[in-house]
Amino acid sequence: MASATILVIIVATIALIAPVQSAQAKYASLILDAETGKVLHSVNADTRNYPASLTKMMTIYMVFAALERHEIMPDTKWKASARAVRQPASKLGMKKGQTLTVRDAVMLLITKSANDVATMIAENMSGTEREFALAMTATARKIGMSRTTFRNASGLPHKGQLSTARDMATLGHALLRDFPAYYHLFSTAKFKYDDRTYKNHNKLLASYDGTDGIKTGYIRASGYNLVASVKRNGQRLIGVVFGGDSSKMRNRHMVKLLDKGFRILNEGGGMAMASAASPASTPTPSSAHASASSTTVVASAGITSGKYAWAIQVGAFKSKDHANRVAVEAAGIVPKIMSNGFVAVVPLTKKSGKLLYRSRIHGITKGQAYRACKVLEKRKINCMEVRLPKNQQVAQLGAN
Repeated sequence: MASATILVIIVATIALIAPVQSAQAKYASLILDAETGKVLHSVNADTRNYPASLTKMMTIYMVFAALERHEIMPDTKWKASARAVRQPASKLGMKKGQTLTVRDAVMLLITKSANDVATMIAENMSGTEREFALAMTATARKIGMSRTTFRNASGLPHKGQLSTARDMATLGHALLRDFPAYYHLFSTAKFKYDDRTYKNHNKLLASYDGTDGIKTGYIRASGYNLVASVKRNGQRLIGVVFGGDSSKMRNRHMVKLLDKGFRILNEGGGMAMASAASPASTPTPSSAHASASSTTVVASAGITSGKYAWAIQVGAFKSKDHANRVAVEAAGIVPKIMSNGFVAVVPLTKKSGKLLYRSRIHGITKGQAYRACKVLEKRKINCMEVRLPKNQQVAQLGAN
């Protein structure tokens, strides 16, 4: 009987401890001064996590960009496919063939965070959600999100869909910077559609002074995520939290971090305060100021095996945009093998003085490199395994 009692106590103890350990493993946070691009607080900022519905920030970015290019109009109507209406909750509950205007679709992503609407947007803009996700990833690279890969438009679970706190801060900043005419939509507290009112999941809009966006996210594998933008007395902070145990805990923690950020600004703390645990080879926060036409390259060699890290190279090109596009396309052909990898465009100056851009995927193992090249070569795509010293860093490219 005594041994049975001890066993019950042990099992109960493990049950209590396990969720805390899991949450800690996924936790990451970052506070960015939007004016200067300096990081005021950072913990695990470059650790790759599941973004969940923070993904919809990039989906909305793609819509805003298409509006700016006049490819679509706010009153353009999009039709829902059978695949779109099958998406799991949170969803609007559309029927096949139902239409939404671009304006309503964006507002339903911001407030309801509807997964069926996200898929509908992707299919109408790119034909398939897979193609849209490839375009999302390519755009992410252009605005400085060097460790993010998208596999869908909603943030529904996919083992290859990963991002970081730093990258999500970069995306939040890019939405604010690139689309000032549309950014105010993120401050919408509630939106009425078809006789129903949908409230924004971002409770900081009502509870934390100065909050004007941007997005919450949750799936079981990620915990409760939040990107928040707050402006007070001419100062703006962008905060990111990954891995909250609950929405209330996440919100309370975000408030503490934002309070800390404003305190640093008001006390004249101009120096970036990165986490002491952050590795020296992680990307720099300067990508938050990269222009939409620039390509930012990841600053770490990748997963190590002994003395070396591994990558694959799928060509060298005169244009860095061309190199970036080829690498993104290659990664899309072998998504399972490349699930932990990230695109890097690496400059090479030849003896003649000619500059080329090497198209690579970093952050993979030796085995993944060889398997990926085997598949790509069958598709008539040039591929070369690249062995790198584990401490080698890849320089960051600025805008032309």
